[in-house]
Amino acid sequence: MRHPARPDEPGFPAARAPGADHLAELDANLVTCRACPRLVAWREEAGRVRRRAFADQEYWARPVPDFGPPDAALAVVGLAPAAHGGNRTGRAFTGDPSGDVLYAALHSLGLANQPTARHRGDGLALRGVRITMPVHCAPPENRPTPAERDTCRPWLARELELLRPTLRAAVVLGGFGWQALLPVLAAAGWRLPRPRPPFGHGARVRLADPAGGPELHLLGCYHPSRRNVSTGRVTPQMVADVLRAGAAAAGL
Repeated sequence: MRHPARPDEPGFPAARAPGADHLAELDANLVTCRACPRLVAWREEAGRVRRRAFADQEYWARPVPDFGPPDAALAVVGLAPAAHGGNRTGRAFTGDPSGDVLYAALHSLGLANQPTARHRGDGLALRGVRITMPVHCAPPENRPTPAERDTCRPWLARELELLRPTLRAAVVLGGFGWQALLPVLAAAGWRLPRPRPPFGHGARVRLADPAGGPELHLLGCYHPSRRNVSTGRVTPQMVADVLRAGAAAAGL
């Protein structure tokens, strides 16, 4: 009989994610994953060679779990943890400029209890929103490979399966997340239009459930990365506007 996949084997996500009965179990399995050697080396190197501003901090340097209540109606889908943000703090969009924009916007809409996210113990809580991502380890230059995306996909797929009873909308931050999410949604049973809808800021698509369940509203938003914000490609108000539309579609 074949042995169960170990955390350092490429098949670990595919072996462990589908069997998780609830999100807490999924996250507990996820944080042990070592299936992508390049990402493991990078996340741990970032934790050893720390930025001067964080030299006295102990880095998380593991896969970053998703964040938010298990009965969320709105999912926010990012890209991957930042090497000195989520990879340091152990919580998605926490301790980096992208999170500063995202959580301030969620707070302005009444979906977060505070506008800042500094560390895991800062008291931040979300209402009706779950933050997830297609890749859970910090990648070099913020660029996961297609193989790394595909290896990590079972975590996202099971996340959405467990959220499905309450999930009504998803806001996707950036083209990478959009392209990674579409096949997951199709595999989960939502009907995608043909041709598949392209990503764009403000893009909005309704996905029917052939089984007769509620439709899913899919919305696109430019990623609030430091570069995108500093160049004006996206502004905090633009992010807040898309999140507001997503919250309305989700009934929040």
